[in-house]
Amino acid sequence: MSNFIRTVIFKKIIKQLQNIDNACQYKIMSNLRITFNKEIDTYTFVLPLKSKDYNLTNKVKDITDNDLKGDFDNITVQDNTIHFNVLRDKYIKQILESNLSGVRPPLVDINKNIIVEFSSPNIAKPFHIGHLRSTIIGNCIANLNSFCQNQVTKINYLGDWGTQFGYVYIGMKMANIDNIEMQTDPIKTLYTAYVNANKLAKDDPSINESAKEIFRQLELEDNEVYKNWESIKHFTVLELERTYKRIGVTFDRYDWESMYTAKKINKIIDKMGEMQLLKLDNENRKVIPLSEEKSVPIIKSDGTSLYISRDIAAAIDRFERNKFDAMYYIVENGQTDHFTSLIQILNKMNLPWVNRLKHVKFGRVHGMSTRQGTVVFLEDILNKAKEIMKQKQLDAKTTKIPLDKIDETSDILGVSGVIIQDLKQSRMNSYEFDWNLMLDMKGNSGIKLQYAHCRLCSLEELSGATLVKECDSSLLKEAEVDQLILLISQFDEVVLKSYQELEPCVLTIYLFHLCKAINIAWRKLSVKHQSNDLGNQRLLLFHIARITLAQGMKLLGLTPLEKM
Repeated sequence: MSNFIRTVIFKKIIKQLQNIDNACQYKIMSNLRITFNKEIDTYTFVLPLKSKDYNLTNKVKDITDNDLKGDFDNITVQDNTIHFNVLRDKYIKQILESNLSGVRPPLVDINKNIIVEFSSPNIAKPFHIGHLRSTIIGNCIANLNSFCQNQVTKINYLGDWGTQFGYVYIGMKMANIDNIEMQTDPIKTLYTAYVNANKLAKDDPSINESAKEIFRQLELEDNEVYKNWESIKHFTVLELERTYKRIGVTFDRYDWESMYTAKKINKIIDKMGEMQLLKLDNENRKVIPLSEEKSVPIIKSDGTSLYISRDIAAAIDRFERNKFDAMYYIVENGQTDHFTSLIQILNKMNLPWVNRLKHVKFGRVHGMSTRQGTVVFLEDILNKAKEIMKQKQLDAKTTKIPLDKIDETSDILGVSGVIIQDLKQSRMNSYEFDWNLMLDMKGNSGIKLQYAHCRLCSLEELSGATLVKECDSSLLKEAEVDQLILLISQFDEVVLKSYQELEPCVLTIYLFHLCKAINIAWRKLSVKHQSNDLGNQRLLLFHIARITLAQGMKLLGLTPLEKM
């Protein structure tokens, strides 16, 4: 939200320096921090002159010789750090007036072509909490990239291939499942068919052989098995889209493992052969040796493909189609070996863009199995969260939503609780799923963020003050003002840090701090029953705080409510 000052520093100073390329310029800007010194009533943008990425120690004269009197009150250098100083009243006026039209993105090295692959459930298995983590984290990373003006393609790579789908097909035939049942509840229907066939296979080994044969037929395509599978995929996507809509997630593209069958990746396998990368192991599989101890199977002995061979083909296909600058795989850290092997194999194929691939790892969620150890479906989690929040709203005396709207609001609140319980964790950490913490209005939760936003919306509607466009900072002298202004100003650097580190918790924790500062200011800076001038200026401050909070919530994947 201090974008206007950062833009001045970037355009009038950093851009003018000689022999510094664009990438280095943006690294310099990412080190810019804002502070407030109460003793001298000054806001200061602090920039280290030296870091691991750049060295400006010989550029000090070029920087300080710039004519910036209209922008800064003075520029000083101390302890290898340059300080761009703006007097308090001038700065507060600038930041409140410049952000009235909305929150602008921070300055970054923009216009990169980014692919984010996330969610990626298996269509024959439940959408479980691990896929939910991938969905929530991936959506936030995609939002941050879009906000920072990159071209983003969001891909959902659906698992619809492999021998397990032979089991699904057998289970469906045994239960006489028709299209009507598939349309009603495809994911649970497929999962039940898979589980039942697996149970029977324990006592009947022929079922395993039948499943392999069915998958072999699928790989050949253009037969009845393949046509039936296409209709199953169609019904599954329709149900998944209903779930994604509920949690506010959209995709630019659905890709399928079946896009990369053995038949379709022959050229890649042939190229591996020409490069002498392939060997036959003692099980007659085609493998790629990565070291003396490790060889990775690429094609099974019956000629069918494996998950990694399909991932190799998908990566090559996506680069040919998108020419991406980076592709992020948002997948839990249990798949680290898989992605390490994938990148090693692509390196062996001498593909120059391999370093653009990144496995964005995350930890696991514990505490989501039932006593019987069965899987908990995402829909059940969301429904329970909604019902808990609905009851809380019905019980609360302060609820402002009419009964005919309460279902929609309680669903948004429940989803907010689920999302923020995840994003407030460092993504590499595993955590315990906790209903009480997730839906607690007083603790650090999605409900708390929604409550703070609704409270500020209510203030604008009911305070009686007028939202003015000009700031008179002489009326905003309290310490609580500076605490709030400093946090609003830090929005840019927080978004940039979250974007660069691919770490949503950086932004989430910042929003908790912002909420705390809003609540403190709320208690100290009354808007109602004040003189018109004072009430209007305080409302302007709270308005800018609200739009900052709302933008941060949207980046995390929340839908900010106006009433609850």
